[in-house]
Amino acid sequence: MERPVERVLIAGGGIAGLAAAAAIGKTGVEVDVVEIKPELSTVAGIGISLPNNALRAFKLIDVLDECADAGYVFNEFVIYDNSGELIISLPCPPTVDGVPGYLGIGRLSLSQILDSAARQAGATIRFGTSIASYQQDKESVQVTLSDGRQEEYDLLVGAEGVGSPLRRELFGFDHEPTFTGFGCWRVKMERDPEVTSMQAFEGVGNKAGLVPINQEEMYLYHVTTETGNPRHKVEEFSDTLAERLAGYEGMIGDIRERLPALREGIVYSPLEEVRLPSPWYAGRVLIIGDAAHSVVPHLSQGGSLCLEDAVVLGEMLGRRVPASEALAGFMERRYNRAQFLQDLSHKLLITEMDTDPAKLVLREEYMRKDLLPEHITIRAFLAQPA
Repeated sequence: MERPVERVLIAGGGIAGLAAAAAIGKTGVEVDVVEIKPELSTVAGIGISLPNNALRAFKLIDVLDECADAGYVFNEFVIYDNSGELIISLPCPPTVDGVPGYLGIGRLSLSQILDSAARQAGATIRFGTSIASYQQDKESVQVTLSDGRQEEYDLLVGAEGVGSPLRRELFGFDHEPTFTGFGCWRVKMERDPEVTSMQAFEGVGNKAGLVPINQEEMYLYHVTTETGNPRHKVEEFSDTLAERLAGYEGMIGDIRERLPALREGIVYSPLEEVRLPSPWYAGRVLIIGDAAHSVVPHLSQGGSLCLEDAVVLGEMLGRRVPASEALAGFMERRYNRAQFLQDLSHKLLITEMDTDPAKLVLREEYMRKDLLPEHITIRAFLAQPA
């Protein structure tokens, strides 16, 4: 008879991997994590905004209060035009169980909290280590690590991000990241006292925004059309971002003028999607997080989906059912939800990047009345459990 999963190896020490280690470890299952990067600080990025479905996951792994203390809690999403004139403020009140509407937090702070939670749940985490090879049979996965150790596990979880080697080895090269035609610029700076919520600024064929990540700091994001998937030179980031922000006034215009002083902290990423068909597993190897369903950031669902994967996987393994039953149950909970949020996020990206004047006027009219179909849909959908 097939036994429950008692020992898990997670490849990847990002949001998905560390949160999964915390969620699975809390059930009493033994968890090891390997991360190819040399230390925690090299895994993190600048900052992230997380809506309440992600914060429910935090609550389930007992890190919500710690994340709230380290980050910046807010309960509205404010939209302006590119001149800085208010279009609408969309409230996102706390849920009935007290989960806030949104949280902004620095990536390193989040990684440190999740790392600590995973270790407290009993997980062993090794940086500078990766999977050299593995083979599996019906009973287990035999793994050789880059440090020469050989171990046997009941389940191997790939949480390595969009370029996941495990995904490629398991499913081939047919599910590589797809460039959307757009990119996102980010830069961290001192928080302006007026930035007490997520603020979006609607441009023409582009979009800027500000997210507070703690009492002292915020970050600027700017989504732009990037025809041909260019590889921008780091030394030109400041000038290129300034060019992309042309046409913005008010607070964004002021930040544009300050970019030369911030040039060392500017980050650019092409917006890519990964859509791995169901199931995300073969035998006893499972792919989760961005490695399975990387999503554009327009509904703040990239990290959120990773966190949902983590807590649902922990729940399924905690039931102590046979491994095949746990994995099938995981896919039943996760695939359609992830696909829906990917589709809706992509639709919003394309809509926001439209340059048709008539469509822009109509969209602003709908925003002012809080009648945008995607906003209505997402609020209703995220009220449902993962």
